[in-house]
Parts: sequence; structure tokens; C-alpha cells
Amino acid sequence: MLTLPIPLFVALVLAFLALRHAIAQDRSPIFLILLAACATQALLISLTQHYGLTFLLHLQPVTAVAVPPLAWLTFQSAALRPLDPHRDALHLLVPVFTAFCEFFAPVTLDMVVPVVFLSYGAAILIRLNRDDTLPLARLEAGPLPVRVWKAIAILLILSALADVLIVLALTLGREDLRPMIISVFTSVTLLGIGLVSMSRDASGTADSDPAPPVPDPNLIEEDAALMARLDALMVQDRLYLDADLTLTRLARRLHVPIKQLSAAINRTKGENVSRYVNGYRIDNACEHLISGTNVTEAMLNSGFNTKSNFNREFVRVTGQSPSAFLQSRAQAGTTG
Repeated sequence: MLTLPIPLFVALVLAFLALRHAIAQDRSPIFLILLAACATQALLISLTQHYGLTFLLHLQPVTAVAVPPLAWLTFQSAALRPLDPHRDALHLLVPVFTAFCEFFAPVTLDMVVPVVFLSYGAAILIRLNRDDTLPLARLEAGPLPVRVWKAIAILLILSALADVLIVLALTLGREDLRPMIISVFTSVTLLGIGLVSMSRDASGTADSDPAPPVPDPNLIEEDAALMARLDALMVQDRLYLDADLTLTRLARRLHVPIKQLSAAINRTKGENVSRYVNGYRIDNACEHLISGTNVTEAMLNSGFNTKSNFNREFVRVTGQSPSAFLQSRAQAGTTG
């Protein structure tokens, strides 16, 4: 019975996903490049560890360190800001530097590779912990984009741990453990990064123009004036019905910086942007339910794509589930 090595299986799965999403054109190019990089690394591991193509070992560390910068750039473009070629091209220096080390100072690779994975994973976590506002993330997704990117950051850090385990095994004279650590630990990590990055909640909608600069701290009167404009915009244009609505789009419609709008909502409403918008969506859903629309149609007609998020927000806003809401309305009509 023919069995595929784990790294080759991972490479085939990731390559299939990359091809599928490329044909469907439902992911940005940077997402597909990240997926292809993970597939390439898994393939190289399989060819070197299981098929004896040892001449490819020189490529392995270079292709490996391409994954963390690509994950960071994907995170940036999906959740924070559009890619800036001049600014973001600097990340290409990471694999270039690693290639230099491979040919001129190979002894340093045992430190360079894990440091790269650890640094980029930590950078994503630090950014999320400092400010979990993701301007390009869909507001309908709620906290899921933050959780997705935290998972990817943790996987990057775990990959660094795999390199540390390899060094420890070599130090203890257990070189025989190296193929197993690389095959299992690294392959599973690459598969995890690839699969998690393909989540729809990992991606957002990038806008072409940069956000305006953040002004000085606002006065209470300015917050109130901004919220009045936002409320009017939500009521008149019903932007909350757009399931792909982002903080960036809201700020652009109001011609204010992203952070100013987010801070104003937080200070005046005591909640984040997602909950503010979902409040309008739930009110709209309630109107649909009262008029006789079923729960699924009410959800879709109110800017929600996922039932779990809809149910969670419905309970938060109304204090009861959609079915309980309908039951209470029916009982009120009967007693009335």
C-alpha cells in the first residue's frame, strides 16, 4: 500500500487550495503567495527528508524564512492597510540575508531561522494586543479576524520552537530525531498556517487610498457631533446592511481618520465599532421578524453572513434568542 509522507501530503493539500482559490479569484494575490510558499516549503521537506534530494537542503532555510514575512504582509494587507511596495519591499531582505548566511555563514542558520519565525509571530501578537481594531476587517465577523491572526502568530512561534527542538536534538547527539521533527512538527505548522490563513475572516477589503492622519485628541463636543453625523449616515444610507462593511469605509464616508471614529464610538457608546453597527443590524432583523420574515432571511437581509454571529449579537442586543423573541411576540399578540 502506497503511503504519502506527511510533508508531501501537506504540500498537495496546500497546492490544491491555492489552485482552487486562484481559479475562484476569491482571495487576494498575497494570500495565494503565502499559501504557495507554505506548499513549496512542505514539498522541499518531503524531497530532502524522504526522497534523498539532499542538494535541495541549501534552499530549505531560504524558502522557510519567506513564510513569516509573507504572513506579516498578508496580515497587514488583510486587516490594517493596503500594501506599500516601497515600504513593504524591505521584508524581502529576510530571505536574501538567510541565503547569504547559507553560503557564507551556515553555522548561524540555527539561530537566524527560529529568530525570524519568532519575531514575526511576536510582531503580529504585539500589534493585536496593543490595538485589536482592524480597519479592513469585516465588521460582521466580530472578534473572529483577531482570533484567526492570533492563531497564525502562535503557529509561527511554534515553528520557531521546532527549530529549537532540532538544535537541542543535535546537541544531545540525537540527530536521528531531526527528520521526524522536521517532517511532523514543521509540516503540521505549515498546514495550520495555510488553512487558517484561508479563513474568510482572515481577509478584509482593502481601500486604495491611505487613511488621513490622526488629529489631536477630540473634545466631547466633537465626539457628539461626529456621532450625530454617523447616526444620520447609518439611518439614511443603511450602510449596516453591507455584510462587507469595514471601519475604513465608515471613516471614509465621514472624511475622518479611522482612529478618531473608533475612539469616538468607544467614548460615546462604550462599545467597539462592530457592536455599534451590529446594533443597527439587529434592530433591522427584529423589524423583519415582526413582519413575518423567517430567521434566516432576516439574518441575511440585515448584513449578517454567519448564523453564530447573528445569534450571539441578537442575544446581546435583545437579551433573548431569535426564536425566543418570536415566541414572546406571539404570546404578546395572543394575550393582546
